Amino acid sequence: MNYSKLLVSVFFLLIFACKKTTQKEQRELISTDHQLEKSIEIKTDSIYKTRKVYVPVYSDIYQRTRNERTLLTSTLSIHNTSETDTLYLSRIDYYNTEGKLVRKYIESTIFLTTFETLEYVVDEEDKTGGSGANFIIEWYGNEKLNPIFQAVMIGGLGNKSFSFTTEGVEVE
Repeated sequence: MNYSKLLVSVFFLLIFACKKTTQKEQRELISTDHQLEKSIEIKTDSIYKTRKVYVPVYSDIYQRTRNERTLLTSTLSIHNTSETDTLYLSRIDYYNTEGKLVRKYIESTIFLTTFETLEYVVDEEDKTGGSGANFIIEWYGNEKLNPIFQAVMIGGLGNKSFSFTTEGVEVE
């Protein structure tokens, strides 16, 4: 009797532990953790000047010819380097090689506390960005803030793996 209860319990545990979430569900879980209340967002946004950063991301690269491509996993990392001030992000948008908007990662302002890092992953199977994909990030905070915006790409050819990074550049 106890043995059958144990088997049933293990069976249900395995079924519920294997729930798969979609990419959209995963993005929403990340973004909502840091959302501001509307009243705070309006008050804070009017105090600081908004800045814009362009971060190049390669979701695929050319291999031997223009027609052979290697797909990559890309991770956008946003680091608040301040020990005392909060970083506010009002826009994180992903664009493809043609400059067309592929995805908005946030719908309202989010924040990063001191020394906090936020990451967004573009899966290897996601071909929407192409070889010239990029993120546009709008942020604001204390004038002393100097956040880091980077992308890390990782991939492989045969039994070899490689990775490389890009840095964000402030744009108008």
